[in-house]
Amino acid sequence: MKNLSVKKTILLYMALALFCSFLLSAVISRIASQTQMRIWWNYVDEEAYFEAVESEGPDYVADIPRPHNYEMTQSDCFVSELCDFLQTYTILVVSMAGSCAAVFLFYRNKLKKPIRELVLASKKIADNHLNFNITYENRDEMGTLCKEFEKMRRQLVTNNQVLWRTIEEEKMLRAAIAHDIRSPLSVLKGYQEMLSEYLPNGTVNMEQAMEMLAESRHQIERMDSFVETMRRLNSLEGRKLSGTGISAGQLETDIRAELAILEKEYDRQSVLQIPASNESFFGDREIILEVTENLLSNAFRYGKRQVVIMARTGYSELSVCVRDDGEGFKENAEKITEAFHGQNVKDSLKHAGIGMYISRLYCEKHGGKLVLENDEQGGALVTAIFRRLA
Repeated sequence: MKNLSVKKTILLYMALALFCSFLLSAVISRIASQTQMRIWWNYVDEEAYFEAVESEGPDYVADIPRPHNYEMTQSDCFVSELCDFLQTYTILVVSMAGSCAAVFLFYRNKLKKPIRELVLASKKIADNHLNFNITYENRDEMGTLCKEFEKMRRQLVTNNQVLWRTIEEEKMLRAAIAHDIRSPLSVLKGYQEMLSEYLPNGTVNMEQAMEMLAESRHQIERMDSFVETMRRLNSLEGRKLSGTGISAGQLETDIRAELAILEKEYDRQSVLQIPASNESFFGDREIILEVTENLLSNAFRYGKRQVVIMARTGYSELSVCVRDDGEGFKENAEKITEAFHGQNVKDSLKHAGIGMYISRLYCEKHGGKLVLENDEQGGALVTAIFRRLA
């Protein structure tokens, strides 16, 4: 009964109600008829009645005649009229009462609990209280509705978590913007005040003034670089992946082109190891190269003498592992891959502290992950793993 559909349940209730109503009506009508006969018998001439019974034939049947109302006592007249009413209208009254009872029982047993659950759930959701569960589990339409409502509640919890995480990230982003814009503006303001105060009276010579102007340009370039960094951050989530075939030979050519620039810039040596493979990986080449460039840039910047790069291409996975001989990581991977990690007033213009953050996001966007660890022989070991695009 609990798992019957709403339509079948109400049909069953109505059928049972009508059956019981007809049965009860027949019993009541029978009792009313017998009661009326007993009242009428008190006012019958028994001798005449028995003579009439003895005279019964195929065309003649004797019956107890209905006495006139003035012949009966007041109580007998009332009971007789009541019996007439019961015999005439019992089936209508009892059927209506049975139908009302069926509807009431159907609501109480089938609808009351799930409706109460949904009303309470709606109030809690309206009050932004999502830490509850809908316990109605019958396998009927109301159970399906409650399950969908519970699914909506869980989705709202997930959406709220994403929203709060987004708000926290935006707060962090605004704080970083305020910090990094305030510093160069303070420097520019200080130089402007110094030049306005000391340049007219000759306290500052031309060489010092030119140094201040050069440093001012440096701070303007820093702000320009930071604005470009913000633009890149805002476009990360919206960037769509574009798949293309990537072979081991093509990956080696691309990485060697990056190494040629970095070796010259940082005066470090590098070793590239890419095993030959006949399998081609299908992924976003630009994203893979951008992540690889970030890992190589960090390794050359923090390494001392040599950087080792190991890359593998396969049908379902592509990995790039970069190891340097520096001091290694001193913080956990979660902290290191945060946006603007390690950034302060003295940071270089070329390193805004988002390289590892972008690399982690791009690896996850590509179905893989970024693994950070310290090598047993010393130095940092970073592995970027990319999964094949469908």
